[in-house]
Amino acid sequence: MAVQGDKLTKTLGILGGMGPMATVYYMELIVKMTEASKDNEHIPMLVCNRTTVPDRTSFLLGESDESPLPEILNAMSILIKGGCDIIAIPCVTAHFFFQEIAKTSEVPVISMVQETAIYLKDRKVKKAGLMATAGTAACGFLQQELMLHGIETVIPSTEGQNKLMKIIYEQVKADKEVDMQMFSEVELELKERGAEIILLGCTELSLVKKDYSIGVGYLDMMELLAERAIVKCGAEVKKDRIL
Repeated sequence: MAVQGDKLTKTLGILGGMGPMATVYYMELIVKMTEASKDNEHIPMLVCNRTTVPDRTSFLLGESDESPLPEILNAMSILIKGGCDIIAIPCVTAHFFFQEIAKTSEVPVISMVQETAIYLKDRKVKKAGLMATAGTAACGFLQQELMLHGIETVIPSTEGQNKLMKIIYEQVKADKEVDMQMFSEVELELKERGAEIILLGCTELSLVKKDYSIGVGYLDMMELLAERAIVKCGAEVKKDRIL
């Protein structure tokens, strides 16, 4: 822990690299959302930008037999040895492995999925639309957690999911311009099927929200992870940034 003023602040470990730009943006969110007027009022962060983690979606869909878990656990070890007190993973699809990760970790790991379910339940949301990778959508771990909290999940059609994968992999990860018409078409589909709120359930989609105007009615799961990390590390969230 670090001493800041008269209080102890936990050091946040960020297991990143999935993808790299999303990791950078996650750090930016934490800094911008923290109530601080000088450097040492911000929470300390250790970052492992582990770009060598095999693609999560390819493995979950059976397109690759190279499991991401060993590289994830190796990165966890680096962060823990570096002295972090708590760990955040700004990649939703990687949360498929959350139980194995948490079980082997010597420090607490924030569950982005569980925090999302709690957030929605507290706001009495009954049906949420999901924009995520095909791996997240197909494996159902996020939908299962929401169901435990009484929340139904609406996932895109095959056509809609293909549009999201094109946006995530061929546009955002490739640093290309995003086709916002495709994005809007998926949004409309989910809302027409009763979604009260739409989850940005992939950190590449958080970058779409950052760089383009998408309107209201979304919950950015990475913003929520940033908020929870700030609080769990002992700092305060700016009042105008509380979700």
